[in-house]
Amino acid sequence: MKLLRTIALDPSDTFVFDFAAGSGEWAVSGAFRFCDQDPAKLRGKARAAFRSGFLGAQSWGWSTLAQIVPATEDDCRALIELLARQLVDRFGAPDLATARTAAEEEVAFVQSLCTHPISSLIAVHRSASDGEVREAFRRLQLRKAQGHGKAFSFMEMEDDVEPDLDLHLADMGEERRR
Repeated sequence: MKLLRTIALDPSDTFVFDFAAGSGEWAVSGAFRFCDQDPAKLRGKARAAFRSGFLGAQSWGWSTLAQIVPATEDDCRALIELLARQLVDRFGAPDLATARTAAEEEVAFVQSLCTHPISSLIAVHRSASDGEVREAFRRLQLRKAQGHGKAFSFMEMEDDVEPDLDLHLADMGEERRR
């Protein structure tokens, strides 16, 4: 069995979202958090969470990426119970039984996303159209022998070369077509 855990390759989630999930939390899609909101009216960090966030089940915070990890039946049951309690405590579900049913559906959906190999990174893109929320998930592929590290790395350049201040991206596209 496989589930998703939040992963932070850099501190960017702490800037992007109002509240970032801790790295290593069980993750779910979390689209249900926006069921009572008009996505067109979301702004700033709330909009970022809607568009690209996985929900950390423990913290109720957001993560840009989730990682596919091995899980046991006990892990799955624990996630369902945690999510059910959160749905009652934080989201106002009427009772634990109702919340558990919703949590089971959410966890089953997460499992359906875990068709890729262990350690694969998954990203989400949400949009709303005609009153319907659409989610698109994609796997981020690492090059062979490349492990998860920092999202961005820097290299030192020996020569201090001045940038080309006359660079025009539109012109570059025209050159390619010729």
